[in-house]
Amino acid sequence: MFRTALRNVLAHRARLLMTVLAVLLGVAFVSGTLVFTDTVSAAYRKSSAKGFDQVDVAVRPRYQDAEGDRVGRLHELTRKTLDDSARVPGAARAVGVVTGFAALAGKDGELVGDGFRTQGGNYWGAEDPRYPLVEGRAPRGAGEVLIDSATARRTGYEVGDTVRLSVDGPVLTPRITGVFTTDDGNVAAGGSLALFDTATAQRLFGKAGAYDEIAVGAKPGVTQAALKAELDRALPQDAVETVTGRQLADEQAEMISASMSGLRQGLLVFAGIALFVGTFIIANTFTMLVAQRTKELALLRAVGASRRQVTRSVLAEAFMVGAVAAVTGLAAGIGIGAGMRSLLGSLGAVVPDGPLVVGPGTVLAALAVGVLVTVVAAWLPGRRAAKIPPVAAMSSVHAQATTRSLVLRNTLGALLSAAGVAVVLAATTMDGSDGQAPMGLGAVLLIVGVFVLTPLLSRPLIAAAAPVLRLFGVSGGLARRNALRNPRRTAATASALMIGLTLITGMTVTAGSLQRSIDKMASAAIEADYVVSMANGNELSPDVERRLKRTDGVTATSPLRNASARVGGGTEYLTGVDGATIGRLTDLAVRDGSFTVGGTRVVVDGDTAKSHGWRAGSRFTVAHEDGARQQLTVAGVYEGNDMIRGIMLDTAALAPHDPDPADMQVLVKTADGASDAAKDRLERALGTNPAIRVQDKEDISREIAQMFTLVLNMLYGLLAMAVIVAVLGVVNTLAMSVFERSQEIGMLRAIGLDRGGVKRMVRLESLVISLFGGVLGVGLGVFFGWAAGELLGTRMPTYELVLPWGRMALFLLLAATVGVLAALWPARRAARLNMLQAIKAE
Repeated sequence: MFRTALRNVLAHRARLLMTVLAVLLGVAFVSGTLVFTDTVSAAYRKSSAKGFDQVDVAVRPRYQDAEGDRVGRLHELTRKTLDDSARVPGAARAVGVVTGFAALAGKDGELVGDGFRTQGGNYWGAEDPRYPLVEGRAPRGAGEVLIDSATARRTGYEVGDTVRLSVDGPVLTPRITGVFTTDDGNVAAGGSLALFDTATAQRLFGKAGAYDEIAVGAKPGVTQAALKAELDRALPQDAVETVTGRQLADEQAEMISASMSGLRQGLLVFAGIALFVGTFIIANTFTMLVAQRTKELALLRAVGASRRQVTRSVLAEAFMVGAVAAVTGLAAGIGIGAGMRSLLGSLGAVVPDGPLVVGPGTVLAALAVGVLVTVVAAWLPGRRAAKIPPVAAMSSVHAQATTRSLVLRNTLGALLSAAGVAVVLAATTMDGSDGQAPMGLGAVLLIVGVFVLTPLLSRPLIAAAAPVLRLFGVSGGLARRNALRNPRRTAATASALMIGLTLITGMTVTAGSLQRSIDKMASAAIEADYVVSMANGNELSPDVERRLKRTDGVTATSPLRNASARVGGGTEYLTGVDGATIGRLTDLAVRDGSFTVGGTRVVVDGDTAKSHGWRAGSRFTVAHEDGARQQLTVAGVYEGNDMIRGIMLDTAALAPHDPDPADMQVLVKTADGASDAAKDRLERALGTNPAIRVQDKEDISREIAQMFTLVLNMLYGLLAMAVIVAVLGVVNTLAMSVFERSQEIGMLRAIGLDRGGVKRMVRLESLVISLFGGVLGVGLGVFFGWAAGELLGTRMPTYELVLPWGRMALFLLLAATVGVLAALWPARRAARLNMLQAIKAE
């Protein structure tokens, strides 16, 4: 039976080619994802490990657990802690480490790096062992700075140049006194690192006289564990914690793995979708191959082959096809992984150097996935073939599905679809996070149910195309009958395309609705003309608001200043605002009381008020970070949203308890409203700082639109793999159908249907099947988009369903295009059949 299976595979090479390609693409996607993420993770781990070469033990401040009225407070690492660390037995040196955000502008005035990796720190003494100088000298004083060699190379800066940078708002213009090398992973990834002398770094990063960490180096012969033990004995354990360099490297490696796992899981989901779509092609292919070999299988049964042997022969064929697809897919995946890494570089991202990583797990996963998917998809056709009695097979009695099997299939499909719709509808009534899992389950049930029902649905939907097909005469009528001849085959072919378009349509509906809702939220909540913030989302210096307030044409400003406090045994976040102006800068609906902020009178968003049982006039006590208690009164309850929420109180009431204030945003209103001239004045007042964004409502909406467009385009690109696999399915089905109907096509040619008519018949059949899948996909996608919106609406009051009619029409046009393109080769092959040979074909 194995030799028989091998001969069958070799005999049907052309017909199995599309199946191999479908599995190959899915396996290539899986293995490419694993190779890419493993390679990037290994490169970052290697780079981060080098960054800890100069650290044997790190001393870090310990966070105190919040108890009673005390909010978790940070113990400071002082000069005394540094000196005590340097004196412990086995310590060769101790370096105080200060870090923070430092936005560096290039010579073109643009921010270097992506805003999240532009870091600052301190250079220790005249020769810091962490950062070897390659040129110049150490910085001395506030007017001097060092930059890393990679940044110097990218920007063209040299020793002696003046640079523009910012740590929290105001622009600084220090002079470059030197260039250093570093193995810092952020720099390797395209960021920058600017170093000041220690006193300047402490002042700039808000840590006067204190350090973020103390890096202790061991003497020769002293292990990291021994040095850590000595430090643990010498330093107060309730104030500090010690971590070895190896532990730091391991922590960094875990963080890198965690950050890459999300990307890996996301890519593997799309690879799984492609493989899932591929199963329809495999099942269709083997179903048709088995149908074409029924007499051969019947003869095997007649000469003594058992049902199991017949099933095993089909599975053996599937195993060989899967093995070939898996091996070639693995090779293609390695190329994809290398290409994705190169693509990052072409897009401006910098990945640390390192070899391409092809781990044993990647090889095993590729082989297992390719073989398993193929064998599982071929099992049902093989089992069905084995159950056909030899006599029935020889006389083709088995050709049509029995009424009982169709009734059973339709009943099962209806039950699954009804259950899916019911679960999805129930999920829309739940709270956002609670409804996610039920909605996912309902979506799976509904998709499976519709797939099972697709043969039944094909008849009315394809019949609806009959008036259009009549315009093509005999070819159109034949195309409609061919599409309806085998509903199961038509269903399996259309379902592959249906799944891809369901996902694409659902995401488009959800993204468009979200964008509209966020735009409404921004315009409804904010009356300010401009919102000022840091480019990387960090905190602004209070000096930014003071400068804006003094700018010509500015009529009102207010910071949005965050601080945490304990309220009723839990932590709540306070938002410090200018009580005199905040009412003019926002437009928040008030549920209860009035929007009055001043003194100890505050306003609270509805969710916070509900959780504490507050209303207008309620009083409550907060415990600030400095331990002081303060009694506040609720003046009003407002409708919060994702942009503005929480407890708002006047900055004058918050300031005594916030020794290091920082603003997340500043709202600004001008006399003449938003204009280019007003925006230029605000930017000049802040020193034309590349680290600060001055945005009006249109800028905010544009930024949101760009974000959604970028995400959607990425998802479209990933789902394109599933669509390509679906195209292969249509090509495969049509090609095998043409082979199966060779005699029939020969007869049509003999009675007068010309080659053009044959081509038209095959193309129209493909078009009808593709549009059938497209209509189902778009319909399901709209339903899922609506359901997801209902779930989001529980958390977003401004949510509004938006149906992108233009894009949905484009998706149907895409389905039609898929049908036309997929039919090119099968139609040409059908038209070129020799009619006499076709007529006498078995």
